Amino acid sequence: MMMRQLEPEVMDDPAQADAYAAADFSAENQGFVDRFRDYFPDFSQGQVFDLGCGPGDIPIRFARAFPACRVVGIDASRPMVELAERAVAAATLSDRITILCQRFQDLPGERQADAVISNSLLHHLPNPLQFWQKLRFLVKPGSPVLVMDLLRPESPEAAQAIVDRYAPGASEILRRDFYHSLLASFTEDEVASQLARMNLTRLLLDVPDDRHWVVGGIVY
Repeated sequence: MMMRQLEPEVMDDPAQADAYAAADFSAENQGFVDRFRDYFPDFSQGQVFDLGCGPGDIPIRFARAFPACRVVGIDASRPMVELAERAVAAATLSDRITILCQRFQDLPGERQADAVISNSLLHHLPNPLQFWQKLRFLVKPGSPVLVMDLLRPESPEAAQAIVDRYAPGASEILRRDFYHSLLASFTEDEVASQLARMNLTRLLLDVPDDRHWVVGGIVY
């Protein structure tokens, strides 16, 4: 198994942000929201934090799926936040979605979230334990969390094969970033170890396909 190869923590290149915003991740993002509903059928209202919200598509889809929720999207990339703010305004959801340009590590307060979601943030972080610690602090006891990210392949060649299989027609920026993100991501065993170290073993770890892992459950 190849070692993890870090990539930049913050995606602050405007060209990168534009490429992500222009790409069609509708199926993946809607699938993430649908998975949350499947995992937590009794959840319907409250304040939801999206850590690493990117250009804002998941907060918008979540707010539409859960009309009694308020969503706070957090991203450290100023270009991403500007795109997200424009997308939220265009969706006429500014009354229920707030976008913050901030490192999640610097978020003040605790026990303020009724749920936490995060898609594709963890692989950007040099120290993933910071993420799980902040997640524990943010949620009220008994709140649902859903975290999803990429799964590190066994070799650079396997990573390139995944890029070629799932992003054959994507822009060169997206293909390059996808490849580097796969190299920077975690294995199933590494995620399980992170959860154990943070006393989060009640959360369910699943590998739904050949390139993702998912962690979901209730944090007490």
